Amino acid sequence: MAELRNYTKERLEKGELAIGLGIRNARTMDIGRVLATAGFDWAFLDMEHSALTLDTAAQLAIACQDAGVTPIVRVPGYEHYHATHMLDAGVMGVVFPHVDTAELAQQLVDNCKYPPLGHRSVAGTMAQLNFRATPIAEATATVNRETLLVMMIESPTAVKNVDAIAAVPGVDVILVGTNDLCMEMGIPGQLDHADVKAAYRAILAACRKHGKHAGLGGVYDEKLTTEYIQMGFRFIISGSDLSLLMQAASARAKFLHGIKR
Repeated sequence: MAELRNYTKERLEKGELAIGLGIRNARTMDIGRVLATAGFDWAFLDMEHSALTLDTAAQLAIACQDAGVTPIVRVPGYEHYHATHMLDAGVMGVVFPHVDTAELAQQLVDNCKYPPLGHRSVAGTMAQLNFRATPIAEATATVNRETLLVMMIESPTAVKNVDAIAAVPGVDVILVGTNDLCMEMGIPGQLDHADVKAAYRAILAACRKHGKHAGLGGVYDEKLTTEYIQMGFRFIISGSDLSLLMQAASARAKFLHGIKR
């Protein structure tokens, strides 16, 4: 049996929190060990909202996996190669933005899973399996099982269709992109709005009904994050390397400039 474990998927299946940090600015291989030491479960390699290249993302993915941190990429589009290039390079999960329909979710699963679950092309030995020669049936079944597929809900249309999206076989996580959802609802930045909470309840209900995991993105206020995790969200985007750098750097600069001389 090929050895491969997606620790983030295991945590979710046990009902535990799986927390990730967005990688927008980090470009060196030590980020995997940084995240592991800091206590993060997965790296959110963001290729939608950063200049992260395919080559650099691939190097970061392998470094993260070696450190015991699950590498998960958010791709910038729906063309099959956006996801399969990164899957072939070693990522253990894919986040798809702006998934509004079950038909699109089904196509994305089809792109990312090997037969009989989908129609992903076989590229040969895999980084996920340490490039170990493995019988093809065993290798593809193992990678199919351990790859996490995440669909983002970021519009009222997606909320309306969330039950059908969550019902698609092969979808593991329904992740709400709260900031884009607020923008589409005409309530930008109102992360505690009643309509947002109603959308959350619909997402959580769909996840419970179909045995999927609920993910939370875009909410970093401690009070709101606590409330929403207690509602049932478990796959949590915790911020980004840039946001934490800005927060710590700003606090340090304020402290130094405030010293009386």
